[in-house]
Amino acid sequence: MNFITNPSQIESESMRYIRKMLRQTWPEQELPVVERLIHTTGDLALEGDILIHPQAIASGLKALRAGAPVITDVEMVRSGVAKKNLQLLGGKAECFLNDPLVAAQAEAWGLTRTMTALRLHQKSLSGSIVAIGNAPTALVEIIELAQDPTVRPALIVGMPVGFVGAKESKELLWEQQEYPSITVRGTRGGSPLAAATVNALIYMASGRIS
Repeated sequence: MNFITNPSQIESESMRYIRKMLRQTWPEQELPVVERLIHTTGDLALEGDILIHPQAIASGLKALRAGAPVITDVEMVRSGVAKKNLQLLGGKAECFLNDPLVAAQAEAWGLTRTMTALRLHQKSLSGSIVAIGNAPTALVEIIELAQDPTVRPALIVGMPVGFVGAKESKELLWEQQEYPSITVRGTRGGSPLAAATVNALIYMASGRIS
């Protein structure tokens, strides 16, 4: 069997195959996000669980082109972000989890570290892209903080994974239709999916198609 060894060709062939196999008719601007999510999981069935707010793509692209930061709940999401492309847009990827103040304050407040990190740095959230790929509690915190228009992100990518609170936190996010968001139903999610979603937007914003 002959295998394709050119990385660019592998990627383009993968995306072409995914697009051919899609069952729903997606708006053109949403397709890169859908394709990257499916490509990251290798699971065409994920399509039925992808939820994209009508204003999510436009809001995310506008923020990125204005140099907005990408703020993540954990370092694994930040590590997966296409930081060089993001820098070209004037933005940077940030995770506040390792702030020296977080651990002690989390204990004092009785909150998780991911919730505390976001609460301590809520002034950084305004107009940003927030990508949650691990902690349902972090997504719940963002939903709560976003009630204040002065700290509301431009886009919330809610992709926590797991069997305790993940499904419910994403349902709560989707109920908040005043917040542009991208999420997936159920227990699936994770850092790779959160990063893949952000990267699809970064590539679009910087002129790279996929």
